[in-house]
Amino acid sequence: MSLYQAHRPFPSMFGLGGGGAHGRLCAHGHGRGLGLGRRAPRRVSRRPRRQEVSRACGIVGVVLQPGSGGCSKDIYEALLMLQHRGQDASGMVTYDGTHFTEIKDKGLVSDVFGEKEMQKMASAGRIGIGHVRYPTAGGVLASDAQPFFVNSPLGIYLVHNGNLTNADELREILRGTDSFFNRHLRTSSDSEVLLNVLADAIHRQHQKCVLNDCCDPETNIQRLVIDAVKECMSVLKGAYSVVAIIDGVGLLAFRDPYGVRPLSIGRRAPVDSDKGWEYAVASEDCTFGPLEMTHLRDVAPGECVIIDQEGNITSEQVSEKSELKPCVFEYIYLARPDSVLNDISVYEYQLAMGTRLARKIQETKWPIDVVVPVPDGSRPACIQISSELGLPYREGLVKNRYIGRTFIMPDQKTRSSSVRRKLNAMSAVFEGKNVLLVDDSIVRGTTMSQIVNMVRKAGAKRVYLASASPPVKHANVYGVDMPSKRELVMANLTEEELCERLGADGIIFQTVDDLLEAGRELNPNIVDFEASCFTGHYLPDVDAEYLEAQEVSDRASRSEAVIS
Repeated sequence: MSLYQAHRPFPSMFGLGGGGAHGRLCAHGHGRGLGLGRRAPRRVSRRPRRQEVSRACGIVGVVLQPGSGGCSKDIYEALLMLQHRGQDASGMVTYDGTHFTEIKDKGLVSDVFGEKEMQKMASAGRIGIGHVRYPTAGGVLASDAQPFFVNSPLGIYLVHNGNLTNADELREILRGTDSFFNRHLRTSSDSEVLLNVLADAIHRQHQKCVLNDCCDPETNIQRLVIDAVKECMSVLKGAYSVVAIIDGVGLLAFRDPYGVRPLSIGRRAPVDSDKGWEYAVASEDCTFGPLEMTHLRDVAPGECVIIDQEGNITSEQVSEKSELKPCVFEYIYLARPDSVLNDISVYEYQLAMGTRLARKIQETKWPIDVVVPVPDGSRPACIQISSELGLPYREGLVKNRYIGRTFIMPDQKTRSSSVRRKLNAMSAVFEGKNVLLVDDSIVRGTTMSQIVNMVRKAGAKRVYLASASPPVKHANVYGVDMPSKRELVMANLTEEELCERLGADGIIFQTVDDLLEAGRELNPNIVDFEASCFTGHYLPDVDAEYLEAQEVSDRASRSEAVIS
């Protein structure tokens, strides 16, 4: 028995029985729980723990052919292309077929992986994974950065983008006697929970194989991993795109049954053309350009993909019920415009949003002299609005590119000071003009209120606002760090009230119907998008009780962040 001891009978896994149009003008001018043994299941509170969830992170995995050298440079280049998805921490691990080499820490990719670190990783292995992390309330220790590791079974390193909505229930069971082992979790991350759920499932599949005289775990190891991923998908709730390295197996990638978070596969021919393809799996296909790879396809919702150590790729649909419902906020804010997600160009989507919004702006009859984007995400929509309305497009807000994004800053004071450092208004553009400012979204309103004030101080006569996305009114629980409904400025205000609060002369939002229809026109195979932050309609795994508990937990967490 080469993998691990068959020290107890195969129990049922997670209760599976062993199987497997008009703008607004202001008055003055957004069955059972897992791993249940024979005992009755304990009741687990629905109140979410104040955990460090993986919010809109970036992940990548690379598999090179023998003789191609180490993959660390490719991982590094890919992480640089994903830096917009996370600036708080960076991590990388490589695998040479026997040993893992890991480096992770707080900071940007270029800070974590200096010359000394890259020399250490240079020849450390031709299979690797990497991660960049978005900041969350309360900060993060270096030990909380990904990848995460578990040494049994086999040895698994894992990176994850998304958020598990049942992480607390899973954590309690993993720590108890219903787990294959009473697992100790070192962090509060839902990604570590996911890793241990996967490890538990592989243990159980191995035990099932050992007890079957016709099954050899050595020759069936890929089959065991695929079946383990299938079991995981039956109990994991929420959004998850995952890339992992498993000792003796290779690279593993899978995506939740709704495909909420993106995950793409790219490939290239190696220098030695007699060898097979080299692969990368990443959150966005913009990573493939610097690696000289081409986009092969997306990992499908509910699909499991294994790329072995020789570069052979195996895939299987393991979720019985899968339906693509990608997060629409990826196209509005999170993804780079040069990415293609779910066969939709992010840039073309943003242009389509501009076209639809321009029609509504035209109906307002606002006396606009110039159209100005709030950099950077709104630029494609703003260019399209300018073109549709026949108005001058100008860059009036100069951005300091060494300041991170603001709506994910951990507290209000930090966000406010960050905005002032981040943008500067040019009087040459605004002096004496009626200005239309275009932003990709208005979440808390903190940034926009200060921008309006800047633009007025720069000499603008009137300031009108256009949001390329609809009002953000509801919590996002699938991996975007804007969870507290109390902090969403449009949750309890009308558009006219918001306009007055921001100090603008008029405001207009994209409609939900236009937003979703733009996506469907670009990919008719997508029937619906995950748009709960705009509509309040969540996937089946989320109910009112969870949302209320999440709100209470998040308020407490953010209060601690402000106090600290």
